[in-house]
Amino acid sequence: MSGFTPMHALVGGALIGAAAALLWLGLGRIAGISGIVGGLMTAARGDRIWRLAFLAGIMAAPVMYRLTGGTVPTGASGTGPALVIVGGLLVGVGTRLGGGCTSGHGVCGLARLSRRSATATAVFMAVAALTVFLHRHVLGG
Repeated sequence: MSGFTPMHALVGGALIGAAAALLWLGLGRIAGISGIVGGLMTAARGDRIWRLAFLAGIMAAPVMYRLTGGTVPTGASGTGPALVIVGGLLVGVGTRLGGGCTSGHGVCGLARLSRRSATATAVFMAVAALTVFLHRHVLGG
């Protein structure tokens, strides 16, 4: 990880929190990406508009940042497309099994003091730590 500064993290976290709060206060909706995307095709017309706007904002943000002179990471992981696709599918299955994703549980659920979200977030973090340990110390990555 290079180029990390606490100020970038602080500003990014504040923007994510503000977006989640605005969605909650404005529409009474939780800013969990898996729920937003998962309900897109079955949502009523009025419900579909805010979902599309939210997703468009997520995709437009790095473009706008780049246009203002910021450097956007390439996202190169050194893995092939097949592994990225399998990983994405596993994340999708996991969000359905867990009843939400890290943004829904970790940002919005914890802010609402949800026990279920606290449990889910603890599981996310434990599995992430275990994965890093196995990758670095057992598999030699």
